[in-house]
Amino acid sequence: MKISVRNLEPTKVRLTVTVDPEEFEPFLDKARKEIGKQVNVPGFRKGHVPGKIIDQRFGFGAVASEAVNSAVPEFYSKAMDEKKFQPMDQPEIEVKDIPQKADDDVKLKFIATVERRPDIKLPKLKGMTIEVSKPEISEDDVNKRLDALRQRFGTLVSVDRPAKKGDFANINLDAQIDGESVDSQEGVSYELGSATMLDGLDEALEGLSAGEETSFEGTLEAGEHQGEKAQINVQVNSVKAEELPELNDDFAQDASEFDTLDELKADIRKAAEQDAKGRQATEARDLFIEQLKGDEEIPVPTGVKERMVEERIKGMTPDPKKATDEQKKQAEEAVVKELTDQMVLDALAQSLEVEVTQADVTNFLASIAQQYGMDPSQFIQAIVNNGQLGSAVQEVARSKGMLAGMRSVKFTCEGEDLDLSAFLGTDEEEEESVKAASAAAAVADEIAK
Repeated sequence: MKISVRNLEPTKVRLTVTVDPEEFEPFLDKARKEIGKQVNVPGFRKGHVPGKIIDQRFGFGAVASEAVNSAVPEFYSKAMDEKKFQPMDQPEIEVKDIPQKADDDVKLKFIATVERRPDIKLPKLKGMTIEVSKPEISEDDVNKRLDALRQRFGTLVSVDRPAKKGDFANINLDAQIDGESVDSQEGVSYELGSATMLDGLDEALEGLSAGEETSFEGTLEAGEHQGEKAQINVQVNSVKAEELPELNDDFAQDASEFDTLDELKADIRKAAEQDAKGRQATEARDLFIEQLKGDEEIPVPTGVKERMVEERIKGMTPDPKKATDEQKKQAEEAVVKELTDQMVLDALAQSLEVEVTQADVTNFLASIAQQYGMDPSQFIQAIVNNGQLGSAVQEVARSKGMLAGMRSVKFTCEGEDLDLSAFLGTDEEEEESVKAASAAAAVADEIAK
C-alpha cells in the first residue's frame, strides 16, 4: 500500500492510497464468496462456487466493485494508523481506480479527505506545579443554604395587594395574532421574577392585583407559531406570597434530624465546606488543562467547529437565523474551548498509553443512563446500535488520562501541598485493562451479544 499525504489545512489532510494487487486479493476472494452465496450456478451448490467461475459469469469488474466496499474502509483505517493521524470526523472518500480484470495493471486507488487532530506538543508532567486558590466559606453561603431549606417548608398565602417579585400569581393567558387566538392557558401558577415563561410577562404582572388584567406584545416560544410576535392578554386570578417558617429549634427538628438550630447550621456549614472542596478540585482540573495547552494557539477542525456552533446556537434561540452577533460569538468561543479541551485530553491519553476496560465503558454508560432515568441495559444497547460506542470509549479515555495526568503533577494551595486524592483516585484502581484503541471493538462485540 502506497500513501501520499497533502496537508490542506492545519487540521485537514488528503490521503491518496494505492493498494497493491496482492493486498486487494483477500477482499476479492471474500467478495466472490459473498456473491456465490446469493446466486444459483448450475452444477454447484450455493456458497461453493469456485472463484474463477464467479469471475467468468459475473465479470472480474463486478467482483472488484463489490470488494471495494469492505476494502476501502480497512485500508483507510490502516493509512490513518500508519501516518499516526487521529480523525476528528468522518472522511470524504472518492474511489479513483478499480481493476477491471485479473491481470489489469490498474490498481485500487482512492482519495480520503478528513479533518484530523492537529499535532499537539504537551509539556512535561514531571515537575509541574499548579497553584490553586483556597475556597472561602462565608456566613452568606450558610445562610443561602438555610434560606433554600426554609423555602422547601414555606407555604403560600393569599395577599390583598399588587403582585411583586417573588410572589406567585395564578393567571389566565391568551395569545392572539391578528385578533385571532392561537394559544391560551388557564389557571397557570407563575412566580414573578423567575423569567420561566414569556419575555415581558414579569414586567406586565408586577403591580397587578387579583381580578385585574393587562396585555403586552411578546414572542411565542413554543407551538405552531413559535418565534412569531403575538398580543398576550393576561388576567390575574389571585396573588399569593411565600411565608417562610421562623428560624428556631422547632424548624430544625421539622426540617432535619437535628434537635437545635445550631446543630443544623453546623451540618450545613460542613456540607458547604465539602462543596467548596469539590469546586477547588474543579478549578485544579481546569488549571491543569490550561497548563497542557501551553501558550501556542491550537487550531480546531473547521468543519467540526461549524457544525457544533450551529447546534449550540439552536439551543440558544428559537430561530437560529435571528441569532445575534453576541450569541454567535458566545457559541463559537464555547465550541472552540470544548474542542481544544477534547483534543488536548486525547493527546494526553495517547501519550500516557491510557487503557480502557470493558467495565469502564459499561459503568460510564450506566451512570449516564441513571442520570436520565433510563434502563442501563437498554441505553447501552441503543449506544451500540447507533454506532456511538467509540465516542463513549473516547470519553472514558479522556477522563482516565486526565485523572492519571493530574496524579502526576503537584497541586498547591497557599504554598502548601494540596491533597486531591479523594477526587482523583489512585493508580492501582486502573490495573488489568485493555488498550483504548482496541477497547471499542471488544466492548461492542461483548455488549451486542
